[in-house]
Amino acid sequence: MVNKKSNMYQNWLSHREIKKSCYKEYINNILVLNHSEIIESAVSELKNAFVQIQDENEIQNICEDEKEIEGNKFIKLYIEQNNKLINEGYKIEYIKTDDKRECIRICAKDDNGILYGVFTLLRLLGQNYDFKSKEIIDNPKKNIRIVNHWDNIDGTVERGFAGSSVLFESCRNKKIMKEVMNAIGGIAAANEVLRKAFNDKYKVADDLERINDYARMLSSVGINGIIINNTNVHKAETYLIDDKISIVKIISEIMQRWGVKTYLSINFASPITLGDLQTADPLDNEVIEWWRKKAEYVYSVLPNLGGFMVKADSEGRPGPFTYGRNHADGANMLASALSKYGGVLIWRCFVYNCRQDWRDYTIDRAKAAYDCFSPLDGHFLDNVYLQIKNGPMDFQVREPITPLFGAMNNTNKLMEFQITQEYTGQQKHVCFLIPWWKEILNQPTYGEDIKKEIIENFNLNLVNENNITNSSCMAKRINGIAAIVNIGNDENWTGHFLAQANIYGYGRLAWNSDISIKQIVEEWIKLTFGDNPLVMNNISEILMTSWETYEKYTSPLGIGWMVAPGHHYEPDVDGYEFSPWGTYHRADCNGIGIDRTFESGTGYTEQYNEPLKSLYNNLETCPDELLLFFHHVSYNHVLKSGKTVIQHIYDTHFEGYELVKEFIYKWEALKGLVDQDIYEQTLERLKIQLDSAENWKDQINTYFYRISGIEDEKGRKIY
Repeated sequence: MVNKKSNMYQNWLSHREIKKSCYKEYINNILVLNHSEIIESAVSELKNAFVQIQDENEIQNICEDEKEIEGNKFIKLYIEQNNKLINEGYKIEYIKTDDKRECIRICAKDDNGILYGVFTLLRLLGQNYDFKSKEIIDNPKKNIRIVNHWDNIDGTVERGFAGSSVLFESCRNKKIMKEVMNAIGGIAAANEVLRKAFNDKYKVADDLERINDYARMLSSVGINGIIINNTNVHKAETYLIDDKISIVKIISEIMQRWGVKTYLSINFASPITLGDLQTADPLDNEVIEWWRKKAEYVYSVLPNLGGFMVKADSEGRPGPFTYGRNHADGANMLASALSKYGGVLIWRCFVYNCRQDWRDYTIDRAKAAYDCFSPLDGHFLDNVYLQIKNGPMDFQVREPITPLFGAMNNTNKLMEFQITQEYTGQQKHVCFLIPWWKEILNQPTYGEDIKKEIIENFNLNLVNENNITNSSCMAKRINGIAAIVNIGNDENWTGHFLAQANIYGYGRLAWNSDISIKQIVEEWIKLTFGDNPLVMNNISEILMTSWETYEKYTSPLGIGWMVAPGHHYEPDVDGYEFSPWGTYHRADCNGIGIDRTFESGTGYTEQYNEPLKSLYNNLETCPDELLLFFHHVSYNHVLKSGKTVIQHIYDTHFEGYELVKEFIYKWEALKGLVDQDIYEQTLERLKIQLDSAENWKDQINTYFYRISGIEDEKGRKIY
């Protein structure tokens, strides 16, 4: 039974820290000048904060007229047309009224802005911010900020590591479902054989209050959209736009209260599955009319629906290629059906039909998305958004930015991240991914208009260190950010409690990618644990170093993979080496890496604009952390650190293991300073991480010692 009063469940929204703010009295009086369902949610959050911080005998005064305010301090919420604000933006300012009362005003152009302003107010109160210092004007940098659920209607979650779905469940076998998810994680959630073990009497999850709490959580960090079902749409989920649409309606109405638009993943072949058509050809008139009528029906039931998402022609999913059409044909047909209702069509650029023979060194899966989509630039309708993975492969611990972001300047694009830790420890390991995502978001992609002197003086490390985001160098028309979420029905939402920092950080980064990593970490720790200096220091050090620590003891120098096929958790160096998925490392007795240069390799580097093209193509300038992604080198190749590749592999794997030991020491020092349940559960996960890190260390080092025959110069134990 989930304890909704627990600190694990309450996450960063307990509002307990507001007690320390010298502005906490303002919450006693709330003046509300506009009314809507979303503004009511904002007021309810202020009520919730009041309950958390005040004595039982105190009463909160909420009124519509300033004359009704009791006391000299109050908060005012109102909508105003302000030329400094865009949709969803807000202004927070401290003023003194004509009658000498003190007021914190939150104004916005729309309801969502009021809601986000209230959450920001409460976040700042929890950090003892001085509102008299300056006014706050905050506008979102991206207009689409969404999470993708890979939830199936039976309650399973593909690549889910925090229990079963918070949105859906089967009418029976709930206990069995939970046991299955706990035992296998998300690996078999897409397996039809497993799913047939459960009946088809699916429904929205019983705990609607928890769905409401989840919507509140998303809104608190500025997330304004949710795709509620798996991008791999199975037969049962196809009916979410048909006779199971009532399930969507319940979820959508809850989400809408918190300014979160609901989107649906749909099956491109729905006209065949749901209708009596023999084709899903996007240029067939009967298919076009079928989707027009289907959109009309869907929006009659779900008037606030954000739109549809499609994954087509990938991993066996149907798509326009089946009929000799291209992706623009497929996307535009659906987008046309949605446009009348203001809906958008999100089209994933996830191209896995680039099957290849491991013997063929010329084919490169990394090139597939660019080759498929870049020729279609300018061919998509304005309500089509291409959702593109941050890297060209599949959410590895380190990849270069997808070159497609430097192309298609006439097409709307969303950058896709993976919060759920499929390849980064599956929420058994602490791996704070925000530094990685920020590095990608701040990566210039350049273009044809780049000035010559910028190319000549280019330094990638300088760009990353100084957070340069020169708009002339950045990808154009990146209109939003999306991420596959890490949420499940475990009491702490994310399996590993510290993984909550990833969804918190994702929301903050999606709102404004210029925010510093340090600020995100400090906010989350203060709001979640309080401001004890030792707690702040130790958790910050764990989080800030965890991504590079994970990288150290897993796959080296950008090569990726080396995981066991299927579950993607434990090491298996050759697990994907002979697969058709293009997931190779090409290690032999002499060297390792993929040659992606245009002189002797696959030519992948040509997909980048200058100066990235030359930077990555040249062995001497390629960053060490991506060396093996772009180049095949000998084990004795000397890195910029002065170490050979083989010695780097040995050293980092020993170092990564030792760093996890330090995580445990730092966490154990917090006993009695953090919630006991959180302490014990996190310690248990850290010990699991240590065992896994040891396994990675020993398997990777042993593999490369045996294949290269080169000794560790430090003489450490390698098997």
